[in-house]
Amino acid sequence: MPGIQNIASNAWKIFLHILFPRTCFSCGIDLPWNHTPPLCLDCLNKVQRPGPLICQRCGTVLPSGGAHCARCRGNKGKQFKCSSIRSAWLFGPQTQGLIHAFKYQGYSFLAEYLGAYMAKEFARYPELQTVDAVVPVPLHPKKQRARGYNQSLLLAQHFCKQTGLALRPDWVKRHKDTLPQAQLNRQERLENMSGAFVALPLTKGKRVLLIDDVATTGATLEGCAVALKQAGAKQVIAFTLAREP
Repeated sequence: MPGIQNIASNAWKIFLHILFPRTCFSCGIDLPWNHTPPLCLDCLNKVQRPGPLICQRCGTVLPSGGAHCARCRGNKGKQFKCSSIRSAWLFGPQTQGLIHAFKYQGYSFLAEYLGAYMAKEFARYPELQTVDAVVPVPLHPKKQRARGYNQSLLLAQHFCKQTGLALRPDWVKRHKDTLPQAQLNRQERLENMSGAFVALPLTKGKRVLLIDDVATTGATLEGCAVALKQAGAKQVIAFTLAREP
């Protein structure tokens, strides 16, 4: 009977929670056994979205308004191959620990919640809706072997499961083992990603949505977009889990 099955299921979850208590990935407090998100309610309520004012091209937060940031204003924005970047969260105190655990500490199971959350927030951006395929930002094979998984691919898998969009993980390859972006300034990041990716000709005429974990300067997304446009993609836009302020 459904009622008995639910009781048994809940009893099992409570038992597992006693053995392996879950804690908030931000503040570290214990989570209730029936609390699904990886953050406590207090931390969840403090998570911020980008905006309300953002650059219409790169998605960076604009503290004093306007349509574009200084890097994308006027003809400067036309140099970029990634025409729009949007994000579900701002990268901040409540999301930093969660994203670092997912990306660097082996907590790959978080992809299910984070990818589903991205799918929910994706609906807020009508400018991203007309895409033909989703492409996760690839890792170099050497780095993926060391990490054990590509966090962007895991996000994209769960994102596509919720949205119904077509996932095309093989359309872009990373054939250059680049330096970690965190060590570099904006110009160095762009140079670091130059020629790092190659795209298949299957992208010709397609509108492609790139998926990644964090957008900082957008250099990695731009590197992918350059390869996709060279292969004939009609449009390249991007959606990330978080955005650096």
